[in-house]
Amino acid sequence: MTIDRKWRSKKKRALEVLLRLKRLYPNATCSLDYITPVQLLVATILSAQCTDERVNKVTPALFARFPDARSMAYADILEIEELVRSTGFYHNKAKNIQGACRKIVEEFDGEVPQLMEHLLTLPGVARKTANVVSAHAFGNIQGVTVDTHVKRLTNLLGLTSHQDPIKIEQDLMKLIPKVDWENFSIMTIFHGRAICNARKPNCLECELAELCPSANRVIKTKTRSNINVDL
Repeated sequence: MTIDRKWRSKKKRALEVLLRLKRLYPNATCSLDYITPVQLLVATILSAQCTDERVNKVTPALFARFPDARSMAYADILEIEELVRSTGFYHNKAKNIQGACRKIVEEFDGEVPQLMEHLLTLPGVARKTANVVSAHAFGNIQGVTVDTHVKRLTNLLGLTSHQDPIKIEQDLMKLIPKVDWENFSIMTIFHGRAICNARKPNCLECELAELCPSANRVIKTKTRSNINVDL
């Protein structure tokens, strides 16, 4: 198969995956609870290597105590650490949250910047966090959010062969229409939680199985095993 035919085949598969995800998760949206852009920024920083469910249990007390960038920027760092302790890696997270808020206050007049290049200057903010904040706080889709679910599922689906989140994002931006970049990420995350669990993917019940090279291998193996048992 030529490179051009391989590309067209991958593009077709990506669009079919997108269509099926839309049918499966029509109401999928950001799972983090927030009111303001800075609260979303903080919640997203806390979500690193932590579930959104756990973050949502922590942020009500955190935001009640420190509701805006200014209050968080000049807070006692030990108090922030204690409030976010259960999200894991709380020393670094508290340091990044305070550093980001301080820069927001001192360089951006207390408002979370909207430009990607400005968001990426904030401590603790890489493209994943910047994409989430840009899309959900400002309605500005600038890229594809690549978390662990998106990284794993898009590799399984054969939409990318990379492990580097930036290279994965670049691949997906070529395959998925821009208007769907963020929705694709969210729906993929939902599917990773519901069906394609990292420890035990439920390929037999997966609506994407026939599009997934990895699922096809799993299903064939299970089918052969069942035949051998019956014999």
